[in-house]
Amino acid sequence: MQALKSNIVKASDIAVLIHGGVGRIHKEPLSPQLEIQYREAITHALNEGLKVITTGAKSIDAVEASIRILEDCPLFNAGKGAVYANNEMIELDAAIMDGKSLKAGAVAGVRTIKNPISAARKVIDNSPHVMLVGKGADEFAKHNSLDIVDQTYFKVEERWQQILKLKKGNNIDQFFTDHPTKMGTVGCVAIDDGGGLAAGTSTGGMLNKKFGRVGDTPIIGAGTYANNICAVSCTGHGEYFIRHAVAHDICAMIEYKSIAVSAAVQEMIAQKLTNAGGSGGLIAMDSKANIAVDYNTEGMFYGYIKRDGTIVVNVCNMIIE
Repeated sequence: MQALKSNIVKASDIAVLIHGGVGRIHKEPLSPQLEIQYREAITHALNEGLKVITTGAKSIDAVEASIRILEDCPLFNAGKGAVYANNEMIELDAAIMDGKSLKAGAVAGVRTIKNPISAARKVIDNSPHVMLVGKGADEFAKHNSLDIVDQTYFKVEERWQQILKLKKGNNIDQFFTDHPTKMGTVGCVAIDDGGGLAAGTSTGGMLNKKFGRVGDTPIIGAGTYANNICAVSCTGHGEYFIRHAVAHDICAMIEYKSIAVSAAVQEMIAQKLTNAGGSGGLIAMDSKANIAVDYNTEGMFYGYIKRDGTIVVNVCNMIIE
């Protein structure tokens, strides 16, 4: 377990906050070219979310729009850039939640949906349910005219070689030492002009996952949660986030203990999650647009955009306020 390395980031005029995964991002520092690519992708997603809000749309619309950008980018472990399961298939999870209405939608284990976050949104709009899984979720997306793709769409050679090498070798620990990867997950939280909060998360899950494993991302209250107090999106070792209902607990701490979002996030990451042996991070935003970003891994990608268009993007191992 790595020592906590992050700092809390707070602001009062944030509109959109996103993350792009945590973990041991790379063995070596990012090359200038790759750093530019990550910055451009995160910046694009932030700008798209802000554009949606400034047109008068709701925060949930901004969350969906921002995450779609990241799902379409092969740099992140979601959508196009997802890691492979042990069965050599791409299996995707996503969830989205509106804080004012508490309406939520999620999909898990889907294989043909180009943008799982939009499928999760359709679950809210066109279904009486909260979560759809597997073939049924893929069929639901097709019936709702979402973009359906073949598995070949998701194939990124680097990801394909990862699963082949992992399955060929016998020393899994050594593999991950030699081939460090992001731990999953992109996410977004946002606030609109009416003060409404929303959260969404999307992931390719855990590399080499077996037996239909589903992590915290599509579990409402674990990896994704929003109410009228706070919106949270998580990333990391999903089993721990599920056991500790991390996303919901952040909101509960703010409400029941009357503490700031930064204090709730720090208590969760530095104490509860770390003491339990879990690794990961999260982003959170309260109803006054104060934000917090924290993690207990070696690095985390994140960025936020203010209402005046000012953007802060972190793609390094150290967070700079």
